Amino acid sequence: MREGSIDAPTRHPLDWKTDDFWDKSSLNKELERVFDVCHGCRRCVSLCDAFPTLFDLIDESDTMEVDGVDTADYGKVAEQCYLCDLCYLTKCPYVPPHEFNVDFPHLMLRAKAQRFKTEGASLRDRTLTSTDRLLSTTSIPLVDITVNALNKTGAFRKALSAGMDIHHEAPLPKLHSKTLRKRVKPLLVPQEPQKVGNTTGKVALYATCYGNYNSPDVGEDFVKVFQHNGIHIDIVPKEKCCGMPKLELGDLDSVDALKQANIPVLAKLVDEGYDLTAPIPSCVLMYKQELPLMYPDDPDVIKVQKAFYDPFEYLWARHKGEALNTDFQSALGNVAYQVACHQRVQNIGLKTRDVLNLIADSDVTAYERCSGHDGTYAVKRETRDKSVKIARPTVRKVDEQAPDRFISDCPMAGEHIAHLAEKVSKAEHPMTLLREAYGL
Repeated sequence: MREGSIDAPTRHPLDWKTDDFWDKSSLNKELERVFDVCHGCRRCVSLCDAFPTLFDLIDESDTMEVDGVDTADYGKVAEQCYLCDLCYLTKCPYVPPHEFNVDFPHLMLRAKAQRFKTEGASLRDRTLTSTDRLLSTTSIPLVDITVNALNKTGAFRKALSAGMDIHHEAPLPKLHSKTLRKRVKPLLVPQEPQKVGNTTGKVALYATCYGNYNSPDVGEDFVKVFQHNGIHIDIVPKEKCCGMPKLELGDLDSVDALKQANIPVLAKLVDEGYDLTAPIPSCVLMYKQELPLMYPDDPDVIKVQKAFYDPFEYLWARHKGEALNTDFQSALGNVAYQVACHQRVQNIGLKTRDVLNLIADSDVTAYERCSGHDGTYAVKRETRDKSVKIARPTVRKVDEQAPDRFISDCPMAGEHIAHLAEKVSKAEHPMTLLREAYGL
């Protein structure tokens, strides 16, 4: 037996449709086994709060071992995990193919799923994760203006904190009735697709909930940049949430319903010669990794997986094929870049940094540390302080750099860091900087 593995991590499908997956005693047995491995290593203590929570439970028990922890407390560990996968892909020496076969994120997902099935979820958590319904309602014309104004008032935020346990200091994203889907349609101009490497030169943009309602201007930047590079780009004709918020909640039935709505649309686009991309890393990861692990035998899911690209992964592939326009009109200066966790675990490297560093007189410094936002983690009253603590190393580095611009591929992560930092006033999407560098 090797003490640890240096082999590349491999993922196993999520057996969520088996009886064993939903068996409580089987889950507790596996939790005890994996927790014991984690207790003997503790390499992940610097990541999310799941591990400090686990180790505190062990250290404060009568035996100071896993067998001293009440199984009723196992759920406290799962509550702190938001499925970023960083422990799996960057820290743990016992992931497959090691014989210990530790898959901490998917074990936490299993625990979340069992708890959701038996206990449900709070009104707040069900509301925050029902992004299609929540954002479409609050983004109605005039309603969006009202909600945006209320979110800036202390009295409303305190009431929201008292009634929905949403922390009064957490920045909430701005709402737009003029959505991404509405904004980009007039901008779409047919291009003659040129195949370069594995890319077809014909892209369908999956807007995402956040991209559509909260940062629609970024979608305009996507269209302008891609068309400037001779890439034909269209908007996905219809879509629902990718399912990541419901996955993090453990609501697998809702994930399944969203999959049934989205995959046929996306698979048809692939059949028509489209590559796929999206402005939010979590949504890209959902189609690249999580759905294929949930549906490993679904040919349409695998078809969509193979066609889905991170946007800068796509642009870099075009550059490698000498098809990226490098005639830039302006420099970016000193840029601080927080690399989103769900982008890091795509195993594509720092393609955003690499593309932006093609621009003369531009220096992009990447920080591969968690923002602490983690979906809804940073806005919940009970986890806000922990989120801020997780973010501190990145915030400190950004402030030390005192950059001209601050960016993150994840707008939520970027906003969280910018809100906490002293030396940056706002976060921007990298595609916005690229559009500006082109002079578009």
